Amino acid sequence: MLFKEIPMNFQSSPASQTKLSRPRPQQPHQQLLQNLLNSADIRINGDRPWDMRLHHPDTAKRILLKGSLGLGESYMDGWWDCEQIDEMVSRGMRAGLHQQIRNPGLMLFVLKATLFNRQSQDRAWQVGKEHYDLGNDLFEKMLDPYMAYSCGYWEQASSLEAAQQAKLELICRKLQLTPGMKILDIGCGWGSFMRYAAEHYGVECIGLTISHEQAEYGKKLAGSLPIQFELTDYRQMTPGHYGRFDRIVSVGMFEHVGHKNYRQYFQVARHCLKDDGLFLLHTIGKKTRGPGVDPWIEKYIFPNGVLPSVAEIADACEDKFVIEDLHNFGSDYDKTLMAWHHRFEAAWPELQHHYSPRFYRMWRFYLLLCAGSFRARDNQLWQWVLAPKGVDGGYRRPHQ
Repeated sequence: MLFKEIPMNFQSSPASQTKLSRPRPQQPHQQLLQNLLNSADIRINGDRPWDMRLHHPDTAKRILLKGSLGLGESYMDGWWDCEQIDEMVSRGMRAGLHQQIRNPGLMLFVLKATLFNRQSQDRAWQVGKEHYDLGNDLFEKMLDPYMAYSCGYWEQASSLEAAQQAKLELICRKLQLTPGMKILDIGCGWGSFMRYAAEHYGVECIGLTISHEQAEYGKKLAGSLPIQFELTDYRQMTPGHYGRFDRIVSVGMFEHVGHKNYRQYFQVARHCLKDDGLFLLHTIGKKTRGPGVDPWIEKYIFPNGVLPSVAEIADACEDKFVIEDLHNFGSDYDKTLMAWHHRFEAAWPELQHHYSPRFYRMWRFYLLLCAGSFRARDNQLWQWVLAPKGVDGGYRRPHQ
């Protein structure tokens, strides 16, 4: 497993933490970082839950020089701690700190993304191996019983299980499913949508995934339901495989497509969908055009991942689909991520036998960093309903 054998670079003992927490004159880099943090009401070595507590004298320098990459890596190495990283991140983003601190990793990514297709068909399998194949035990402990690894719908829900079922039901109703329909799920994960739709709406589903672990475990969860998993990249899908589909759904996969491939993605979807069909796209997005990537997330969590903007999606699909509905419930991802974090922490005494302490800090930072970004409304979550020729008489979003 990818991160199991990576040792901690720095672990502070209780005694060293006590010693380092004593008041002392701030170094120049620490003072500069504190000046930036003041606008977000975050204190270095403060006593509030969202304050940073530094354990290494070079922490501030590392963050200032490497931006988000330095922030995440120094946390993984045990150089700093914070009781509520999610709130620290939310406050920092609302204050625009991520735009003020130098981020050479982002500049390098933009250059590479301009010159190369980082989401090419050959590279598409990388995220499957490095993220989705980490271990079904990890995801099973963290996720709900349907194994839905995407934003839940919390309008009337009070638990992760209820929020994920509400999301799956909302998708089914938006797609206006009826028994006997044939559905294509692009990026099906462990089959959460397919199982729910087959159980509750009597449809047949074919799902595409680039993760061996997801495909094998998903088949076991599906049992005798009319569900089929295909270990394939979406670009390999043509109508000749199965004919055209009544409906297409893609939940939490578009973040791996990349701007150089957006038009091809929608072209594939259009070719696979019947003229009177509907396509629901569920994706995280960014507020404006631009890079749409965090260097730390790209390096450690989702290799080759990139977030789209509304304009980029609209540009890519405008000559292939009518945009019938666009629904933003990004604030619900904050609640979803915090629920995942709660379950991950509760399961860690069992998981720690299979994953390293550095992995724990990496995964914890990932969940809380993302929760904070959605709380600050820096990231969005959209559901798009698209129709090849528009819906006769107009489309109406179902009552929620």
